[in-house]
Amino acid sequence: MPASPQPTLDLSDQPLSDPDVVDRVGADLRAAGFDSDGVPELLGAGAHAALGRGEPFPALRATRDGPPLATAVRLFLLGTTEPESAVRATLPSADLAALVAQGVLEPDADGFRAGLDIRPHADEDAEFLVVSDLDSDTRPGPVRREHVLGIGSASVSLARAVIRRPVGRALDLGTGCGIQALHTASHAGSITATDVSRRALALAGATARINGQHWDLRRGSLFEPVAGERFDLIVSNPPFVVGDGRQDYVYRDSGVAGDGLGATLVGAMADHLNPGGTAQLLANWIVRDDGDWRERVGDWVTGSGLDAWVVQRELADPAEYVSLWLKDAGERGGQAEAVATAWLDWFAAERVTGIGMGLITLQRNDSATPLVTLDEITGAGEAVTGPEADAFLARRRWLDRAGDADLLGTAFSVSPGTMLEHRSIPGNAGWQPVLRLLRRPGGPGATLQVDEWGEALLGGCTGTVPLALQLQVLAAAHGLDVAALAGAVLPAVRVGVLRGLLHPVDSLPA
Repeated sequence: MPASPQPTLDLSDQPLSDPDVVDRVGADLRAAGFDSDGVPELLGAGAHAALGRGEPFPALRATRDGPPLATAVRLFLLGTTEPESAVRATLPSADLAALVAQGVLEPDADGFRAGLDIRPHADEDAEFLVVSDLDSDTRPGPVRREHVLGIGSASVSLARAVIRRPVGRALDLGTGCGIQALHTASHAGSITATDVSRRALALAGATARINGQHWDLRRGSLFEPVAGERFDLIVSNPPFVVGDGRQDYVYRDSGVAGDGLGATLVGAMADHLNPGGTAQLLANWIVRDDGDWRERVGDWVTGSGLDAWVVQRELADPAEYVSLWLKDAGERGGQAEAVATAWLDWFAAERVTGIGMGLITLQRNDSATPLVTLDEITGAGEAVTGPEADAFLARRRWLDRAGDADLLGTAFSVSPGTMLEHRSIPGNAGWQPVLRLLRRPGGPGATLQVDEWGEALLGGCTGTVPLALQLQVLAAAHGLDVAALAGAVLPAVRVGVLRGLLHPVDSLPA
């Protein structure tokens, strides 16, 4: 469906709205070597690692009296005030007065400090610069209400989880600084980026331009700016924080009480996806003392009419959750105490015992019986990636079409890297096996517990003979009934395929 005409978006009163200034800043920073290779090389491995942990002192030491790259690091990554001469040498093509007027710099004492966060970022194929607001670690004190969040662990995890198949139209809903749109440009024909905040749209526009990209920027809440339009891919890192509905900070608070924003977004996705289209979003959800998170989120995704894979990555208790978000916003002292108390009182009144955090992947396949999987996957090496998400959806579709006869007629191979773990306990007759576990390292939820028959069967999956023949040989060798053995092991085979432990070598069922 074509885009509808949009009103002109005037952002001239916002920071970095002057294209010429954006171009000059980008050119100067790149000339200084301000990129994902140059910064670590300048700092050294130890100082760079410390900076990533929020420890600035080694980096401050490594950048004393250095070249323009050192000044760029001190300004935009460390938040220091630098003398005018050093700033001019670092940003030589841009007029200092224009940089101040555009919010890039702020006069401070005998020099200048950064007014915005501009930092290098990269993926496997490209170097970027990302423009956002300075966080509370760099600029002490609570952030502004319309604070534009930069690169964080949540945005990086979503970017890694997005399926990177080529698509026509993509939507970044709640774009913030534009980090999701930035990554999506490599495989999308066009990108629409929306946000309720004019400041966010201005900084997203600066991020796009400084990287030579163009996005259709639109202002509005949720799907309002794209009413009646459909997309092949929708990504969203929305303001998902669970609370009483107050909106202290636009980047985290939706103004919707509880986890209602997530439910609303999931419920509206089908109306904005093309057939075969995919949506991936981060969400938080309420866990109450009388229920399982799968029931709550399961109702969201089942009601959407879309295929769904939901992965809960973390579960925070209310006190931990409130502390996390107060620290993120830089709130301290008496005001923070009052906010925390009211927040925790609301959780208690709502019987909230935990807040789940995770990723929701939806796909429109127009099936009468959508496929839904709800997983709790918390392992450190089991984060969802785009290739893993894409493969999971494909395997699940294959299994949905494959009856038991199809499985029996298929030759399987064990996926490369899969390991078999044995765990035993001492007994009267020596070591007694208590667990046989197949594991594919790096695969989200890629484990399968098997019994001795499953171990023997899967050990023979070399991709050369169909499963039915393997069962016949195994049954004959141990005096077992073939049908009974098949009934015992086929459920494990299905789980093995779903989790990427077993690979069907033959063609897919029609």
